[in-house]
Amino acid sequence: MLASVTACSRLGNKEPVYDNLPARSIFTLAEQKLEEKEPEKAAKIFGEIERLYPYSDLAKRALIMQAFSYHKDKDYENSRIAAQRFIDFYPADEDAAYAEYLLALSYYDQIDEVGRDQGLTFQALQGLRTVIERYPDTEYAKSAILKFDLAFDHLAAKEMEIGRYYLKRDHYTSAINRFRVVVEDFQTTAHTAEALYRLIEAYLALGLADEAQTAGAILGHNFQSTEWYDDGFRLLTGKGLEPKVRGKNWLSGVYRQMIKGKWL
Repeated sequence: MLASVTACSRLGNKEPVYDNLPARSIFTLAEQKLEEKEPEKAAKIFGEIERLYPYSDLAKRALIMQAFSYHKDKDYENSRIAAQRFIDFYPADEDAAYAEYLLALSYYDQIDEVGRDQGLTFQALQGLRTVIERYPDTEYAKSAILKFDLAFDHLAAKEMEIGRYYLKRDHYTSAINRFRVVVEDFQTTAHTAEALYRLIEAYLALGLADEAQTAGAILGHNFQSTEWYDDGFRLLTGKGLEPKVRGKNWLSGVYRQMIKGKWL
């Protein structure tokens, strides 16, 4: 049967007919396409199993493999559709965790560039969180935790990119708003130290010494060994100032929270 299907596929480039093949044979053909690095064709063949044998165990397996094949082909939309159908039809199956993971990956694998649509990042974070919370003891949860941190970092990087854009154009208030988001919402990322330094720059440019000094105090408390603190310290001392909590502002509130251990 496998030989006849292969032969048919070579005649006039016609699609092979699977109606008379057993489910196992179709599944084997789909796996063969994956081995041949033709995931798009594999996904379509896996779909034939569900069409012809909708209530079989192989149909269930073929559906998750179809989601995998579409993802391999970078057809993320169809991968999401197949993965979501698996979750809807087989929520208690042992492969449901992998289906949720594929669903999250369909968003995550599109956010490798900071400039991409950040809506994808939020979708990825939501999907990864679902995997972590719903399947905490699986290998997928471990991978999801790592990817969650990276996706979170992407959001902070985007805020920094926009903040630096405003800062270079002397739009200090807009820049401050972006850096504030990083300091308040993304403290665990690698961008916090730079955000505090940029706040010193922006506040000094506006003549707001209290805020600049307080940003320097937070920077010194948490990131004194970094180049950002060294540069920030030079900026402040160059104006006759020092890193020190001054006045009542949002940064002094952050500093108080930090001292109580709530910020870190």
